[in-house]
Amino acid sequence: MTWTVRRADSGDASELARINQESWRKAARGAVPDVLLDRMLPESHLNGWRRWVCLPDPDGIFVAEDNEGRIGSYCVVAEARDDDDMHDDLRTGELVAVHADPEHQGTGAGRLVHDAALDHLAAQGFRYAVLWVLQDDWDTRSFYAHHGWRHDGGSKAHVVGEHRLILVRYGRFLPRSRSKRPPSGFRRPAFG
Repeated sequence: MTWTVRRADSGDASELARINQESWRKAARGAVPDVLLDRMLPESHLNGWRRWVCLPDPDGIFVAEDNEGRIGSYCVVAEARDDDDMHDDLRTGELVAVHADPEHQGTGAGRLVHDAALDHLAAQGFRYAVLWVLQDDWDTRSFYAHHGWRHDGGSKAHVVGEHRLILVRYGRFLPRSRSKRPPSGFRRPAFG
């Protein structure tokens, strides 16, 4: 399957909400109480998605779409939202979410939006990034570890009603923006 990555726009809001709900229900089953997953409704998050897709840089949502325009995955990034997540010496971004339509998991769509989103953060001047993931979501943690993220020891509780979910923090360094690198094959002149 061939995917094209692009920046999300306001016309994608309902599809982003649907994919978010379906991927949470599939990936978090067992790590999140069923009652929380079963009451998730895509419609209740539409206004949030409409706001997210309109936010200016450094925030961004990237989608992978197939030849027919169907979205297979999305990734949301922003400047780190919590002061405790900031690296001591480096400007810090945050990977807020990566979700794939369960029907398209394993097709490479998630990897493509992940990489595009990290390239975007690097182009915005970020040199370090963090993300939070459910402690017991081993499949997602494996995806992140495979893509260069490392658990840094951070953890926190997220309380939803009477349910307490434990999240763990991952971090990674970002390469310098490719747009500032010399073209491939470029050689600096030797002096002296």
